[in-house]
Amino acid sequence: MSETLSYFRQDRLPHIWCPGCGHGTITGALVRAIDRLGLDKNKIMLVSGIGCSSRAVGYLDFDTLHTAHGRALAFATGLKVARPDLKVIVMTGDGDCTAIGGNHFIHAARRNIDITTIVMNNNIYGMTSGQYSPMTPKGMLATTAPYGNSERDFDLAELAKAAGATYVARGTSFHVPMLIELLEQALQNKGFSVVEALSQCPTYMGRKNKIGSAVDMLEWIKGRTVNAKAAAALPPEKVQGKLLIGELHKSSQPEYCDEYLKATAKVRRAWKNIDGGLRGCEQNSD
Repeated sequence: MSETLSYFRQDRLPHIWCPGCGHGTITGALVRAIDRLGLDKNKIMLVSGIGCSSRAVGYLDFDTLHTAHGRALAFATGLKVARPDLKVIVMTGDGDCTAIGGNHFIHAARRNIDITTIVMNNNIYGMTSGQYSPMTPKGMLATTAPYGNSERDFDLAELAKAAGATYVARGTSFHVPMLIELLEQALQNKGFSVVEALSQCPTYMGRKNKIGSAVDMLEWIKGRTVNAKAAAALPPEKVQGKLLIGELHKSSQPEYCDEYLKATAKVRRAWKNIDGGLRGCEQNSD
């Protein structure tokens, strides 16, 4: 931890996450990825919305924005357009991103704007007492689903890919070395990057569904997933019902900020000429 301690606001610690929560592991994976890449922390902007996951930016010693519920990507988009030189990272949760923030997520992917989005998916609303989210598996219990969730959950990776994201991956708080590598790749992608990070919530998801302790939940996550590379060689019955982890999609498409600058180049040149002309008039009048 010593090599990454400088990335944390130590006066904000200890954190408020429950014992056994996977969000700290995912946050640690992010700072390790940033450290490995040697990125300048003064050129990084972290943005979050509201929820357990969104508390992460408060503990990290970067320039940060803690925004409204579901609006992290909207704020991040404005930030990236205004300052395309910055590395913009969004830290969000399954409820924050895919429920109230779902439309922002789809359109950020469609634009292929150069933002890295980390979705800490613990399959439930943890901060507000365990309501089910769009990522809660069908049939599982939650405060607002006492008889079991009757809705199908999103496949976030497929949604991101279909909407236009150019880098899509899924990792877990169990497979930490893989998660660090996926975050490294996402941070280097020029375009909209999504890393879904499966995280354990023993306080609500684990307790309500009798999965057990944090360790039991990590085993549960491990049992629900299969490496995407290994899956290609497995018979269909071994993969059925499993979530693929690893790099799931990578493509090359024009990035939004670059395209926007090209589209507005003539207007900006015209304004520059007008401004120069006005300055010349002011000087002549003097």
